[in-house]
Formats: sequence, C-alpha cells, structure tokens
Amino acid sequence: MYKQGKWKLSDLSDHKSPKFARQISTLEGKVKKFEKLKKSLNPNMSSKNFLGIIKNIEDIAENASVIGGYASLWYASDTQSDEATSLVTQMAKLGSEIDNKTLFFDLWWKRKIDEKNALRLMKDSGNLREYLRHKRLLAKYSLSEPEEKIINTLDVTGSTALVKLYDKITNAFEYVITVNGKKKKLTREELTVLVRSNSPKTREAAYKTLLTKYTKNKGVLGEIYQNLTLNWKNEGIEIRGYSSPISIRNIGNDVEDKTVNSLLDVCKKNSDVFYKFFAYKAKMLGLEKLRRYDLYAPSTKNIKEKTYSYESASKLVLNSLERFSPRLSQYADRVFKENHIDSEIRPGKRDGAFCSTITPKITPYVLVNYTGRARDVFTLAHELGHAVHSQAASGQSILVAEAPLPLAETASTFSELLLYDNISDQMNDSEKITILSEKIDDLYATIMRQAFFTIFEMSAHKQIADGTTVDELSKTYSANLKTQFGNSVELSDDFGIEWSCIPHFFHTPFYCYAYSFGNLLSLSLFQRYKKEGASFEKTYIEILAAGGSKKPETLLSEYGIDISSSKFWQDGFDYVKTQVKELVSL
Repeated sequence: MYKQGKWKLSDLSDHKSPKFARQISTLEGKVKKFEKLKKSLNPNMSSKNFLGIIKNIEDIAENASVIGGYASLWYASDTQSDEATSLVTQMAKLGSEIDNKTLFFDLWWKRKIDEKNALRLMKDSGNLREYLRHKRLLAKYSLSEPEEKIINTLDVTGSTALVKLYDKITNAFEYVITVNGKKKKLTREELTVLVRSNSPKTREAAYKTLLTKYTKNKGVLGEIYQNLTLNWKNEGIEIRGYSSPISIRNIGNDVEDKTVNSLLDVCKKNSDVFYKFFAYKAKMLGLEKLRRYDLYAPSTKNIKEKTYSYESASKLVLNSLERFSPRLSQYADRVFKENHIDSEIRPGKRDGAFCSTITPKITPYVLVNYTGRARDVFTLAHELGHAVHSQAASGQSILVAEAPLPLAETASTFSELLLYDNISDQMNDSEKITILSEKIDDLYATIMRQAFFTIFEMSAHKQIADGTTVDELSKTYSANLKTQFGNSVELSDDFGIEWSCIPHFFHTPFYCYAYSFGNLLSLSLFQRYKKEGASFEKTYIEILAAGGSKKPETLLSEYGIDISSSKFWQDGFDYVKTQVKELVSL
C-alpha cells in the first residue's frame, strides 16, 4: 500500500526550471490579450461573444492558480524557507497585478450593464448563471476601478503579509516539555498528541506548554490579530458598506444571514447536549469533574490506544469510501497514486491538515501530519473527503467548481462518518467505546466548539472596533468558554489566550461556522443514506458535483433540505444525543 512521505509538486511547476518562467510569461500574455477586450464590452453583445470573454477569464484563472498554488504548497511544506517565503510574496504580488488588470470586466458586469441584458446573458450561461448572479449581488459593495486596484495592491503588504507573519512566527515555535522525566523538544502537532494522553499530568503539561508559548508572544500575536480585524472592518464595513463583520463572510459564501443566525442560535440552545458526555467522561477517568485539560483524554484510561500504520490507515479510508461508492474511492485513490499527499512530520512544515484544489483539472493536494493515532486516520478521511468533493465537481468551470464554505465541509465530514461506520463493524465493545468516545469528542470539536468560536469572533470584532487590549480579548474568550461549558467542565484562567492559537481567526475570519454547518448537514445526509441505502449514492454525488454552481439554500432545497429552519439543525443535535446515549449504555 502507500508509504508516508512528501508530496510531488513538480506536476505543477518547478521554480528552478525554465518551465516556471514560461508559465509566468504565458499568463502575462493572456492577461495582456484580455485587457484589449475592454473596448468590446457592450450590454447588447451576443451571448457567444460574452461566453468567449468568460472563457478567457477561466484560462487566466487556471494558469494563475497553478503557479500560485505551487508557491503556496511549497511554502506550507517548509514555512521556514526564505526562498519559499519570497516566492509566495512574488506570486501574491503577481496575483494582485492580474486582478487589477482584469478588474474592468468584473466592475462592468456588476455596475455598467442593465438588468435586462444581464438576465439575457445569464440565461445562456449554463452553470455559470449563479456565479454571474452572485457577482451582481456584490455590486452594491464594489468600489470604483481605481479604488479596487489600490486595495488589491495594498493587501499584498497589508493583510496578506500579516497572516504570513503570524504563520512564520507560530510555525517556528518549539515546545519543550518533560514527559516521564525526559525533556523533549516537540512540534505543535507532536504536542497535540499529548493532550490526548492517558496521563492527567501529561495532558495538563502539554496544554500549559502550548498556552505559555502563546502567552509569551501575546503582544505581537495580539497586535497582528487586532490589525487584521480592523482591516476587515475598515474595508468591509466603512468602505464597502456591509452591515456587519460576519455578513461579509455570509455574502461571500452566498448564504443568508438568517440561515447562519438560525444555525448559531440552535447551537447555543443545545450547548448542554454534551454535558452528559463530559460527566460520563469524568466518571470513566475517575474524576469528580472534567478539567478543560482533560477534554480530549481517552475515555478508556485502562485500554491502550490502538495505533494505525499509515498503510493501514490509507487502506481503511479507501475501503470505507468503496463500500459507499466505488467512484468516490477511486477519486481518493488518485491523491495517493499521483503522490499529491504530504503526510510526514518534520520541523517547519505547516501544522494541521488541509486539502488544496489548484484547478478542477488537477487532482487535489492534501497535507496531513500523520502520527498514527485513530484521530489521524479520521483526519486523513476528512481531507480526502475534500479531495473527493473537488473531483466530483471537476466538470464545473474553475469559476464555480469550489463549493461555498457552508458546503465545503460536507464531503469531508461525511467521509469521517463512513469511516466510523466501517470501523465500528469490526470492533468489540471496548474498542467501540474508544472510537465512539472519540467520535463524540470530534462532534463536540467540529460542531459546538466551532459555533462558539464564531460567537467569540463576533464579540472580538466588535470589541476591537471599540478599542481593546489583548487581555480584554482573553477575558471575552474565557467568558465564551464559561457559556459553552456551563458547570460541566472546570476551566482555568490559562485558557483565556487560546483564541490566539486558532489560525482560522487570522487566515479566514468567520470560517469556523462552516464546520458546524458541514457537520450537521453531513449528519442529516448520513441518516438519509442509512434509510435509503445504495440508492442514496446518486443523490449525494449530485450534491457534490454542483460545486459552487448553485446557492446553498437553493441546491439543498432540491433534495428536500431547508437549512434556514431551526428544525433542520435541531435534528443534527438529536443525533448527537443518541450517540451519547449509546456510549453510556456500552
């Protein structure tokens, strides 16, 4: 089977070869040719000519994504490389220049074409209709061409540079911890393994080591976050006129504020769903009450946690997909076969995991930091789920192939559910307790925790706009934890700084609700699969294949799912309750 190692980026490019310079030259030539089309823009143009212009935009997007993607993947694999850092900056600058040179069409479509002709051209645009409609929706938040160019240019040395600075600082952190009398120097990924240790002292030491490092750097990390947040407000609300910080993300996701508010409200109302699980876990660990340090501790402290070789993990994930859909399993297998996965752990490599789709024509790239725990097997399933989603939507234009954030976590979490279903069939009761407990841990982490992350962000953005300090932000985060856990978990003050450890707050404000959204949606789809059996495969693949070609509310309503209703989200929590009940009964 497949061996753990680095990915192969040469399929995209090689900055040391003449190929890279040719790719840039070709791209610049296409952009120059596109600029000449400005004179031909006319509201009365034929659909054929209009779609010809769109084809040019697609070509430019494909070419730019390949070289930009190459640079960002190289940087992710070695964030401490000055050469990789420099290339990412160069590509960001080039991207900004391309955006500025092609901006005229975007603004023409948003502002200068009348509604009648816009509807006529959209009617003949096939799957690009939603993309074009959404752009028209964004018109009211668009600026003049010179203003948009200024923002594109300044972003390279502004918000983009700040995010890169955060990554460079935090990915260079080394964590020194004493375990069983031995001093060890660990990466964050290796330290994260220890928060799931059987030893309460090790769990506490791991968290304290992590949080102490961020506390010592709170000045610079807090300054980065506050400036990123102010940039979000200044551009989005004061200049563009969005109604609130989260609305900027919602409108970008093409999802209604009402839908997101409904999701977050139901999450808040169901915060006690996990309290029974936390009480059960404390009992299993021999504790009166669970400490925050113990949140991800194995529930079965006397059972040695099972580990999985990388080869067996890849086989398990592929087999789980195969049982549901051979087609989706083939999509995941391509990632391995084409060596598009970076799975080993090494210093300087980006923490966590992600899947990157460069273009619909290229098999996605996946980064994981595989340590052999059951959790890592589920992370592998999660990221390959993203890769499966991308390939299912590969028939779409690059302009609409990517699902909006609320749908982006659907296939990833559905793949985890398939994996759990597969593994649970092969387990005895004690093994089932371990895996089911971890599953509920993950349901907490990917639904409730992410919703409360978003609620914190809403408070933090308001607080920063009004003027605040890092310590005040930490107090707000501590209050958020208190609301989330009630009296079910013992909280300590050191967790106040945890917000600065969450990369999504820096990289993509208000991303986190997409996890709550995707997980609850996946639970709904999975329950339908259990009822409908093999016939559900067709429905599921159709949803994935739509990519971003339809508004989420519209796409899901075609399959009888109303994501604006509280009942829909509540159904997901009812499923979580049944899982907790099953665990306690075991």
